[in-house]
Amino acid sequence: MYLKLYPVVGDNTFNESEILRISEIFASWEFRGSHLFGPYELLNFTLLGPYSHLNPEIKGKKQSKGVVIACIVAAGAFAAFVSSIATILITRRRAKYQKILSRKRLSSSLSIKVDGVKSFTFREMTSATNNFDTSTQVGEGGYGSVFRGILADKTVVAIKRAKVGSLQGQKEFLTEIELLSRLHHRNLVVLLGYCDEEGEQMLIYEFMPNGTLRDWLSAKCKKNLKFGARLGIALGASKGILYLHTEADPPIFHRDIKASNILLDSKLTAKVADFGLSRLAPVQDDEGLLPNHVSTMVKGTPGYLDPEYFLTRKMTDKSDVYSLGVVFLEILTGMHPISHGKNIVREVKMAHKSGVMFSIMDKSMGSYPSECAEKLVELALKCCQDKPEDRPSMLEVVRTLETILQMMTYTDTDPLDNKASFSETTSSASFSNTKSGDLFISSSNVSGGDLISGVTLNITPR
Repeated sequence: MYLKLYPVVGDNTFNESEILRISEIFASWEFRGSHLFGPYELLNFTLLGPYSHLNPEIKGKKQSKGVVIACIVAAGAFAAFVSSIATILITRRRAKYQKILSRKRLSSSLSIKVDGVKSFTFREMTSATNNFDTSTQVGEGGYGSVFRGILADKTVVAIKRAKVGSLQGQKEFLTEIELLSRLHHRNLVVLLGYCDEEGEQMLIYEFMPNGTLRDWLSAKCKKNLKFGARLGIALGASKGILYLHTEADPPIFHRDIKASNILLDSKLTAKVADFGLSRLAPVQDDEGLLPNHVSTMVKGTPGYLDPEYFLTRKMTDKSDVYSLGVVFLEILTGMHPISHGKNIVREVKMAHKSGVMFSIMDKSMGSYPSECAEKLVELALKCCQDKPEDRPSMLEVVRTLETILQMMTYTDTDPLDNKASFSETTSSASFSNTKSGDLFISSSNVSGGDLISGVTLNITPR
């Protein structure tokens, strides 16, 4: 489907913020496919005329010429396509049934030995999960399902089983395993092994008993995380991502940072997981120059996508910073990145600008130091700036979070206890008007907890 967008009658052009808003809509469109068609994928978001400067690599003349050439090539290709369609269908059908058989033969003839990573058999995996019984399933995503398994030595593990549509070629699968085996950091989930038998692809990780950060922020969660615990989780996840950007060999862009990919161990230590969309950082070219981005198809989760990456398809380390900023906003508000068509970044910006930020803070946090909360909001909004150059580096993010932790003036002995461990005082519930005497805020004393659009504000219409 080709779709062209025009301003409403009376307006000559869209402004840049409106363009970003429209692009976010299409990037986060939840399109439910079927067996007849789908899934939805945005192939291009071309900006023409007065907006062409936002497409740095596209020139108007070249673009027009390219369209003409594309039409000519398409016309010629159409005839060839019609004549060969029957052959293609037959070949695909045959390949579908031969794929599993060929994988079985390859897996028996090819193997790798990676330090610290074990090759498990399919029989071991079925035994660990009681033949992948639904009672052992603990999660599900686009890649496949995650099961809780118990190995023969009684080790509890998480088994990530790829569905048929997500199977990689064996070389790519083993390359990914070798890459993950090099990652060693206390804030990254540890890869223990893999299974590549019976036409299956599975990754075996350490089991994280406290699930995902998203689970804890859900309204269905019976236990609440205090502000101090949330701040510690934010710092832990940031340290893991900083390691990927600066210390991993080779460095890695995670590309899919979100609350459901931040797991918590028995002590609520945050560990970043799911490197299925990760890409290696740029390497030096033949002239010894180091590009500052990786050109790639736009992939990721709606609501967490960097607007600049979405428009230009140029992914940088600042793309991960943007996604992490969205996670910080989730930690503070408990909101989902996208809810009922509303974007968390825009909603928090509106609340912060209007001086009612405290009204949408997550009420389940209990009491917290207002100054620390304000600093975390400011950091999150800096991470979510539209332009990458306006966002902090991961090192700056980690240092800022460490500073906020040092500002905490009380001991958070029980991160799950929702009771205040200090005296509460009345607050103006406004960041811009918070006085030095209003040191602590009790979220139970402030209304909100939902998107700010539901609150009456004095905001000039856009």
